[in-house]
Amino acid sequence: MKSPKLLLCTVMIYLPLTCFAQSPQVDNDFVHKQFGATCRIEADSGQVSIGDLNGDGIEDAVIVAHCKNPLIDEAEYSFKVLDPYNASFGYSDPKVTSQFSSEDPANRGRVLLIIHGSGAEAWRANAPLSKFVVINLPFKQVGMKKLMLKKKPVQAIFAEESGGEQNNSALFWDGKKYRYQSLGTGLE
Repeated sequence: MKSPKLLLCTVMIYLPLTCFAQSPQVDNDFVHKQFGATCRIEADSGQVSIGDLNGDGIEDAVIVAHCKNPLIDEAEYSFKVLDPYNASFGYSDPKVTSQFSSEDPANRGRVLLIIHGSGAEAWRANAPLSKFVVINLPFKQVGMKKLMLKKKPVQAIFAEESGGEQNNSALFWDGKKYRYQSLGTGLE
């Protein structure tokens, strides 16, 4: 039987490694390399939500950030600017909807950076499969969960929305693009 000290030491060493593997951190250097100098991780964040968003079996990432004008760097850094929130209301051109501004100044320029992984390095690869900047989604916080889509579970980005009501929503990859779906008000 192991001594209590040895068991405690093993647990203390194992737990931090487990937590890091489930919730890796990124820094602004990584964000600048992938999305340009106009984007930066959100203060007090840097945490990455990971999961297989596009169903290819390779780990993808979602990072909460601020971008001044992501359309400027779109071609140079090979990412696509998306606005699935306003597209769900019929406004699908990010060149137009990027001009919409949040009522809350703290949320202006707040975006989700999505990286679809490729190869063994997954989303941290030097050349990811694809990259997206999601604009205009009014969220307080995001995470990943499974969503049933046509009787099939898919990994989705769940958002607790900011604003007057406590709405929840999901962004999911439909095989061609990201779609927004309102999930209604939260449970009290």
